[in-house]
Amino acid sequence: MIISAIIAVLVAGGVYLIMQRGMVRIIIGTTLISHGVNLLLLATGVGAWRSDPISDLSSPADASDPLPQAFVLTAIVISMATTAVMLAMAALSKDDDTRSAEDTDRAQRDARNLDTRGRSAVRIKADSARAARRRSREEEH
Repeated sequence: MIISAIIAVLVAGGVYLIMQRGMVRIIIGTTLISHGVNLLLLATGVGAWRSDPISDLSSPADASDPLPQAFVLTAIVISMATTAVMLAMAALSKDDDTRSAEDTDRAQRDARNLDTRGRSAVRIKADSARAARRRSREEEH
């Protein structure tokens, strides 16, 4: 009964966090759900009242099922790798849903300044009228 309650709390907390907007909350939510599923897989093995699945110590009829334990071990490795990839993507991303509109406008302005013009690019002389207009525009923002 306690394991099922813990599984329910982990999965419910994970679903709640996935429904939020922040990327880190989504990552924590998927991690909580994976922990809940791992506990569910371990609970299916009914290892609490059976002996260890080691052939020298117990008979096969009394041993717990080793397959759910192997599934959980594999799921832990996959979950760790997935969490690492998602955290790396969150750290390297340029934009997030949780930023304000002013931050988005500023990021778009900064990105516009970094645009590549290709063959149509022309070097602007520092004392030209075009350079003066550009400086006045940058000072306004």
